[in-house]
Amino acid sequence: MLPSDDAWIRACLDDHPEAFRHLVERHQLPLVRYLGARLGDADQAAEVAQEAFVRAYFALRSLRKPDAFFPWLVGIANRVAKENQRAARRCRTVDMDEIHPENMARPQEADGDGEVGEAVARLPDTYREVIQLRYYEHRSCAEISSDLGVPVGTVTKRLSRAYGLLRELLGTKAANPGSEVTR
Repeated sequence: MLPSDDAWIRACLDDHPEAFRHLVERHQLPLVRYLGARLGDADQAAEVAQEAFVRAYFALRSLRKPDAFFPWLVGIANRVAKENQRAARRCRTVDMDEIHPENMARPQEADGDGEVGEAVARLPDTYREVIQLRYYEHRSCAEISSDLGVPVGTVTKRLSRAYGLLRELLGTKAANPGSEVTR
C-alpha cells in the first residue's frame, strides 16, 4: 500500500522536498483532467496545473488538513486559472491604437514622419520587444509569454509601461527630438 498524502506532506515538511514528487505523480492527471474540462484547452490546463503545484509546494506549511490536499490543490488551481484568464482579457482589451491611431504605421511602412515608429525605436529594449511582438508581429500575450519565457502578467505589465512611455514620447517629441527614454 502506498503512503497517504498526509505521509508525503509530513515528509516534505520534515526537510525531504523530494517527497513532493509523489504528490505530483498522484494528483497531476486528475488535476489536469479537471482543468481541461473547466478551461477547454489541454495545454492551458497543463500549464495551470504546473503553476498550481509550484504554489502548493511553497504554501504547504499553510495546509491545515493534510488529508484534504487535493481539494486544497484544486482551489489553488482555480485561482491560477482565474488569474490567467484575467491577464489574457487585459492583454486582449488593450489596444495600441488608443495612443494615436492616425500615426500607427508599421516600421517598414513608416514614411519620413512616422512618429510612432520612431518612438517605438527609442523605447528601452524590454518594452520595445513586447511592442514589436504584439503589434508588428501580431502575437497574443500568451505567445509573447511563451517566446520570452516570462509569465503573461509580466507581458501585460511591460505592455502597459510601454504604452505610458510611448504616450510621453509622442507628447514630448517636439520638445526633445533626440531624447531617448531610459527606465
